[in-house]
Amino acid sequence: MVPVVFSVAITSVCLFGSAGRLDWPNAWVLLGLNFTASIATTALLWRHTELLAERSNVKAGKSWDKAIIGVTVLLGPVATWITAGLDTRYHWSDRMPTWAFVAGVTIAVLAAALIAWAMCSNRFFSSVVRIQKDRGHVVVASGPYRFVRHPGYTGMSAFTLATPLILNSRWALAPAVATAAVTVLRTVLEDRTLHNELDGYADYARRVKYKLVPAIW
Repeated sequence: MVPVVFSVAITSVCLFGSAGRLDWPNAWVLLGLNFTASIATTALLWRHTELLAERSNVKAGKSWDKAIIGVTVLLGPVATWITAGLDTRYHWSDRMPTWAFVAGVTIAVLAAALIAWAMCSNRFFSSVVRIQKDRGHVVVASGPYRFVRHPGYTGMSAFTLATPLILNSRWALAPAVATAAVTVLRTVLEDRTLHNELDGYADYARRVKYKLVPAIW
């Protein structure tokens, strides 16, 4: 629960601090979505103590992954929130149409659900890229992993790209797209690691051909 509260606090400071006001409905919607998704995911994983412990072990993993995590988890989102707040404060860009906000909320909800589904389906769903030999790491091919090899990253990228739509900021699209691009890079590097180091992954990759988006990539 503490990480959830901390995350909401950081997001709030970035959004409302940069906007210079609290009466920003779009920001409250994003906060509500983030908080609800975090609480729901925590509740779903409450009994999976090993997975929760693994996800909190951020010190393990590949050295290159730590730099990428810094961008996708901290720098990218913070840049997106602050840019959106400044855009709202100084009116840098025109308002987006209502359908963009609706699309953003819809995409964010579906993305959060996909991430939660991936976590519940994969007991090796770690916060870092590492082969969990200490936990008997094997290939997972159930749940959303039947359709793409990295559904968690699919959901994360989708939520990232939905954020500027929810916040009604065209300028925030720039850091959001950059963050999603780094997530794609992480997908490529993790997929290569799994091919080289996890038994059975190459066979799985031949069966499930797509990394992030079915029939596309």
